[in-house]
Amino acid sequence: MATRSKTETGPRTGAKPIATGRGEAVAELMLEVAQCFFRIRALGQKAGLITSWGGGAFGFMRSLSLLGPLTVPQIAEMRPTSRQRMQRLADELAAEGLVIFIDNPKHRRSRLVQLTPKGEARYREFNTRLLSIASTMVHTVGEDDIRKTTGIVRQLSDDVKTRSEQRP
Repeated sequence: MATRSKTETGPRTGAKPIATGRGEAVAELMLEVAQCFFRIRALGQKAGLITSWGGGAFGFMRSLSLLGPLTVPQIAEMRPTSRQRMQRLADELAAEGLVIFIDNPKHRRSRLVQLTPKGEARYREFNTRLLSIASTMVHTVGEDDIRKTTGIVRQLSDDVKTRSEQRP
């Protein structure tokens, strides 16, 4: 595969565009984000932030750290994944002593998942590791551009979520 310069912006494969103008730009952004996701996942697995089977331990614990105790269905709803997949991750984290299941005053059968002190410490360790990795990346792009790009990707993500929730 040919390498691209840091300033090159055209399609990677040289394929003819499927649309022109804004539509093409959005399509290319979506494809780049997807490719970036897979690379981030591989790096996350290597750094221990993601389990070998793909479960995002860091993201799961981050949700609990930021939002407090949640049910497994609530955590699954926050991600484009199944409740069963999040249950498997919750059980794995519980086996490691990073989370515990506590009674839910709002629902007898759907228990809450809560970080343990060990889980809080592991989350802080993961967060430090992520910030360490992130601080060494993309020195050619300024913080303002990175924050603007984050906002654009967030808008794209919100639009995709809205469209995926609509009935055909």
